[in-house]
Amino acid sequence: MLDYDAEAREYDASRGGEPRAAAAAEAVERLLPAETGTVVDVACGTGIVTARLRRPGRAVLGVDRSPAMLRLAEQRLPGAVVRGDATRLPVRDGGVDAVLLVWLLHLLPEAAPALAEARRVLRPGGVLITTVDKDDACFTEPSDLADVTAPLRRRYAPQVTDAAERLARQAADLGLRPAGATAFRGAGQGRSPRAWRQAVERGRIPWCADPGDAAATVRALAALPDQDRPRPDPHYRLLAFRA
Repeated sequence: MLDYDAEAREYDASRGGEPRAAAAAEAVERLLPAETGTVVDVACGTGIVTARLRRPGRAVLGVDRSPAMLRLAEQRLPGAVVRGDATRLPVRDGGVDAVLLVWLLHLLPEAAPALAEARRVLRPGGVLITTVDKDDACFTEPSDLADVTAPLRRRYAPQVTDAAERLARQAADLGLRPAGATAFRGAGQGRSPRAWRQAVERGRIPWCADPGDAAATVRALAALPDQDRPRPDPHYRLLAFRA
C-alpha cells in the first residue's frame, strides 16, 4: 500500500485534482437520499471530495488513518475530521445516515470488515455508498492498453476485494439491499503506455505484484505505439446499499 503520509502534499494533483473531486461528489450526491443529515466519509484523504458534500442541515465527518492527509483535510473541514480506521469507526451504533467508502475497498486485503463496520454505524434506512471495480476503471473503453493488460487482470480477478458482484453478496449477508448505482469520469486521468510502465516499475499496480508479471507487462507496454499519448479516461462506478 502507498505511504499516504508521504504522498499527501502531491496527492490531489496526481489524482485529477478539483475536476475529479467535483465529478466524484456529484456522483455521490446522486445516490444520497435528499433527507441525508449525517455523512461519514471513510478514508477521506485530503477532504477534497468530502468538503463538497457539505450542505445546510447536513453534518459531514471525514475519517482517515493518515495524519498528513488529515492535516490537509482539516483545512477544508475545520473541526470535522478525525483519525480512525475503516474497521473501527469513532461513531456510535446506528448514528449516521450515510457512510462513504470511496476509493478504499480495493486497497484492503478483505472488504467484509469495513462493510460490517459501516453497517454498524448506519441507522435503519441509512445508505452505504462505495466505489467498485476500481482497478478496471481505466479499461472500460476499448484500447490497446486494455487488450495488453486483459489476461493479467483476468488472472488477478479472484483477488479483487472491491469486485461489484462480490461486494453485493457481502452486503446482502449484512442485511444491506441494493439502492442505486452511478458512474463518473476521471477527466484528464487517462494514462499513456509510458506512464503505465512507470507505475508498474514502481510497484503501484496490484495485478503486477509478481516480478515476472511486472517484467512481462513492462515489455508489452513498451511495444505499444504512441508511448506518450494518454488512453481513455477512467470511468469509476459507485454502488449504494440501504440498511
